[in-house]
Amino acid sequence: MVKEKFMKDTKTIKTAHVLPPDTNHHGTLFGGKLMAYIDDVASIAATKHARNIVVTASTDSVDFLQPIKEGDAVTLEAMVTYTGRSSIEVCVKVTSENLLTGEIVVAAISFLTFVAVDENGRPTPVPQVIPQTEGEKWLNETAQNRAGHRKARKQHSQELADFFAEN
Repeated sequence: MVKEKFMKDTKTIKTAHVLPPDTNHHGTLFGGKLMAYIDDVASIAATKHARNIVVTASTDSVDFLQPIKEGDAVTLEAMVTYTGRSSIEVCVKVTSENLLTGEIVVAAISFLTFVAVDENGRPTPVPQVIPQTEGEKWLNETAQNRAGHRKARKQHSQELADFFAEN
């Protein structure tokens, strides 16, 4: 197994035209459709990094910043930003482009975590991700803070699950 891989080598881009079946009654892209696109492109980036089967462990957040309108192009850029022993954090930047005017806006940001698994479904080691640019270094350095929030949120989710199991 390769011990290290560059962040840039995991970059994955997906672009789609937002058509009427993809939109809600406001004429904007369904949130669930965008979330499916995010998970898809992020899983490809994680798999490119691990060169192994990966499963989604968490979606930390999907912050919808701007609506994505019917007729726009939606582009998702995913890149591995941090790795643990078997875990892989992926950042997805979503932009919307008005194809008639050329205006591009950042429409959403999302962080997801994947775990690489072997043929028995057990976690398996992944290469360390290496940042090179200043932006990549910042994303990598701030990952520990996101991991702390993720851990606290997971603990709270477990407490909620225990509560609902009892009630």
